Amino acid sequence: MKNKRGQALTEYVLIIALISVIAITLVNLFGGYLKDAITRTGCSLSNSEYHAGNKPGDGYCE
Repeated sequence: MKNKRGQALTEYVLIIALISVIAITLVNLFGGYLKDAITRTGCSLSNSEYHAGNKPGDGYCE
């Protein structure tokens, strides 16, 4: 019988790489919306008014 530990390790590396690519893609697609949500929450906590920007992620508190 051959040792298959190297094959299993390679499969795990490929799975982790695929998950990483998917996570990076999702952050790039939805990052601006997430930033706006966090900014909006921060504005409400500090009793500031939220102003939406021209693009997702451009919102600010005033």
